[in-house]
Parts: sequence; C-alpha cells; structure tokens
Amino acid sequence: MSQGDEQRTAKVEPLRKARPCPECRRPSTRDNYPFCSDRCRNLDLSRWLKGSYAIPVADDESKADDDYRD
Repeated sequence: MSQGDEQRTAKVEPLRKARPCPECRRPSTRDNYPFCSDRCRNLDLSRWLKGSYAIPVADDESKADDDYRD
C-alpha cells in the first residue's frame, strides 16, 4: 500500500462533538455549527440583536453600587 492509499483510507476524527441545532434540534452542519442551517443561525442572531437574550442583574442594585464606592 502506497502513502497516497493510506491517506485516502485514514479515519478523520471530527473537531467538535456533534450536537443538535439549538433552534430546531436537527443535526448541526459543519458550515453552520452549532446550527443546522443559515436560517436557524439568523434566527438566533436576530434574537441577540433585538435584546431578547439578557444577562440577569442583582435584585438590589443599590448594594452593588455601594461595593464599588469603598
């Protein structure tokens, strides 16, 4: 077996673990990872741009401000 034949039969491991699309749960694709399609990727981006995703804040923000003043 020549070196060229070995390269064609070599098993290639994926770089990332396969995951379902976070939007529709279909298998993700390499080009759109972690999404399955450009459509699902754009839906997620749209939510980020509209501000639908937010980081929760402390209930009592006045105490958080006092910590910075000390």
